[in-house]
Amino acid sequence: MRREKENLIIDLKMDFAVEIVNFTDDLENRKKYDLAGQLFLSGTSIGANAKETQCAEGRRDFVHKMKIAAREAEETSYWLELCGRCEGFPTNKELETKVLVIKKVLSKIITSSKSAHQHIIN
Repeated sequence: MRREKENLIIDLKMDFAVEIVNFTDDLENRKKYDLAGQLFLSGTSIGANAKETQCAEGRRDFVHKMKIAAREAEETSYWLELCGRCEGFPTNKELETKVLVIKKVLSKIITSSKSAHQHIIN
């Protein structure tokens, strides 16, 4: 069996997704199903979209998929913040901090990928 090359960005997002799964499980145990579902989808989608970039059909496709991951991170940030503002909902400041880090990493990847693309064109 072939072992995939280690990718710290993918690992970061996978670890985050595991924490999202655990947090949304807690939300569901508290019968906060709607918010749990939204957060589960956006929070796990970040890593799925980032992973998909490994099969990108070129730099444009890579950037496009990273932008989708960035939008999912932004949505995840929203749901986490909403949890923190709603009475009777659990909060998770650690997840809020981690999603901010992920957003910064994705932004840097997108910016540097676009920049590299511009150097190729010019």
